[in-house]
Amino acid sequence: MKIYKDLSPSPRIIMTPGPVEVDPRVLRAMSYPILGQFDPEFTGLMNESMEMLRDIFETNNQWTYPVDGTSRSGIEAVLTSLIEHGDKVLIPIFGRFGYLLQEIAERCLAEVVTLEKEWGSVFDPEEIIRAIHREKPAIVAIVHGETSTGRLQPLREIGNACRELDILLVVDAVATLSGIPLKVDSWMLDAVIGGTQKCLSIPPGMAPITYNERAERKIQQRKKVERGLLVSGSPVSIGGHKSIQSNYLDLSQLQDYWSPARLNHHTEMTSMLYALREGMRIVLEEGLPARFDRHLEHERALVAGLEAMGLTLFGDSSCKLPVVTCINIPDGIDGESVRSMLLQQFGIEIASSFGPLKGKIWRIGTMGYSCSKRNVLLTLGALEAVLKRHGLSDLGGDGVQAAMDQYAIVN
Repeated sequence: MKIYKDLSPSPRIIMTPGPVEVDPRVLRAMSYPILGQFDPEFTGLMNESMEMLRDIFETNNQWTYPVDGTSRSGIEAVLTSLIEHGDKVLIPIFGRFGYLLQEIAERCLAEVVTLEKEWGSVFDPEEIIRAIHREKPAIVAIVHGETSTGRLQPLREIGNACRELDILLVVDAVATLSGIPLKVDSWMLDAVIGGTQKCLSIPPGMAPITYNERAERKIQQRKKVERGLLVSGSPVSIGGHKSIQSNYLDLSQLQDYWSPARLNHHTEMTSMLYALREGMRIVLEEGLPARFDRHLEHERALVAGLEAMGLTLFGDSSCKLPVVTCINIPDGIDGESVRSMLLQQFGIEIASSFGPLKGKIWRIGTMGYSCSKRNVLLTLGALEAVLKRHGLSDLGGDGVQAAMDQYAIVN
């Protein structure tokens, strides 16, 4: 019989756009004893988690809870619960994850209309607003922070336009929740999906979501159709609405599970809920404004160090995503070889990219617990050493010293 070794993952400095390093307090919380999903102590933790999520999303929405599964489960839950066969859905795309929204909407048999922007830039909100008036969609779905390109899309004006025309606005905020400002209510966002494995610094495995009464009304109409299906045993239509295709990702059932009724839907991910609650407690303990400032501080130091080394940044700087920095790979340098040496020699992981940017840029994440002075300085020093080993002898100044100078200005 084969004998397997004890599990002992190598320690890493994770400077990717996700997953990121997890706060030890979160890992400790995951080791606590399991409670039954209807134990009053556990349902109390569920209620506390909803309260904390409302603070982090900056919303008063009643329906603010996690979907079990990675971030994509939350995106699919929201889109499959809101999009009906034949609905027109407008999707502005400026990176890989806009195409993901398109694919999911098409699987829901929506009439999908896309706008596309060159990777490395974002849309002027007026471009999207003109398309909204022209197309008159039922739903607009858009990414807030596009990690594949390191760009940040402004949302406030788009939310206003959608609200005026009674159009639902769905936002993928997986990369931005708790890292940069995300004002769900004041920006008039109808449904928003976050992720645990990025700025929240919790292991992947849950997708926090929030949606307002406008979105809930459509979900409840589709729930009535499901009840009709159960009664009749054949397809029915109520008020033109059609049933939600998924069972596991059906928000009409999930909200019953998270409501005081506690109608059983599935067995809650106990240890992940412990992790979520502890991770959010850490966020609120730090305070959102201070947390946003911390992410900006370390981004500026990282950028100062990279530029001092003579490296250039990818994309339009006016819409840079503060928690992801994209670097053009210098000519003649094997980007994957650099990444491999960083990991093998220094235990530091940075990311490559996707599609048209694969092999052209590196992406460095400064998110959550990974976003620290120590990590930024170690990454800069290691990157400089590795680039020299790869023959890039004409580096500019000292990246570490430039970052330290930037920290000195802040402090």
